[in-house]
Amino acid sequence: MTAAQPGAKTVKQAILWMLRLREHGYEPSLQHQCAQWRNARPEHEQAWQRVIQMHQDLDLRAIPGAGVALQTLETSQRRLHRRQALKLLGGVGIVGAAAWLGKDLEALNAWTADYATGTGERRSFTLPDGSLMQLNTRSAVDLAFNDQQRLIHLKQGELMITCSQAPNLQQPLLVQTREALLEGFTGRFVARQDSDCTRVSVSHGRVAIHRPGTGQLQWIESGQDWRLDAQGSQQLEHVDMDAMAWSEGLIVTRDMRLFDFLAQVSRYRHGYLGCSDEIADLRLSGVFRLEDPEQLLQLLPQTLPVRLRQRTRWWVRVERLT
Repeated sequence: MTAAQPGAKTVKQAILWMLRLREHGYEPSLQHQCAQWRNARPEHEQAWQRVIQMHQDLDLRAIPGAGVALQTLETSQRRLHRRQALKLLGGVGIVGAAAWLGKDLEALNAWTADYATGTGERRSFTLPDGSLMQLNTRSAVDLAFNDQQRLIHLKQGELMITCSQAPNLQQPLLVQTREALLEGFTGRFVARQDSDCTRVSVSHGRVAIHRPGTGQLQWIESGQDWRLDAQGSQQLEHVDMDAMAWSEGLIVTRDMRLFDFLAQVSRYRHGYLGCSDEIADLRLSGVFRLEDPEQLLQLLPQTLPVRLRQRTRWWVRVERLT
């Protein structure tokens, strides 16, 4: 049985316990109270371990504002009573730490995963069976390879699998996403875990879809793109972006909405990137290189009647050219 994932409230509690122990850790009663809280529920201990790991063992530069937020809380805890500190936890300064940790635990998934990539990073790995796995930006997977199975759990993000051609492999290569279990023997396919669905694209071979609780099996053939969500499985007739191009460091669009294009580019950079509603439906087609997202954005005014409004490096908004 999988332990419950800690939510934002639990993460905030873990941060407060950490700060209280830093301030008064010599008090046995406080240590005992903290131990009771950690033992009360599995998600308490999980949140505690991850907060400690975040603060002590990991590079906080990957979390915008996290280091500053924790230092601010630590200082404030010495000056303010507990109610004021809780208010501070809800403020903008802690978005990089508590809210960042509590919302889907995306970065924590990367920290605890067998293989992971950061923002803007793409990496390739050779799996124990000889298959090639490529991870796109902000992706994390766990592996369960043994004599009985070859299983990849896509925790977040996007992967491309080129299945091994070794003749002695009897078990299918499985990719578990939130919506389905994907099964492939040969060929190449991409799986992307979005917030509300799984997207699957097959370039060679074919992939079987197992939906939990349905007992049904569907096949995705070469050249097909599918969307899997809570309502079912749907083949996509029109695809506005090449699902495989990211493995070559590219975004290739075909009559894509500007809003959707910016959403894709934002996966490869930190901070806010958006556009005004009046230009959200502008369309663009082309080939764009991902190696420098900021330079990529500079190309937009050359192809569309728009301008870039930039407050900081982390805040960019595309607006209509006036």
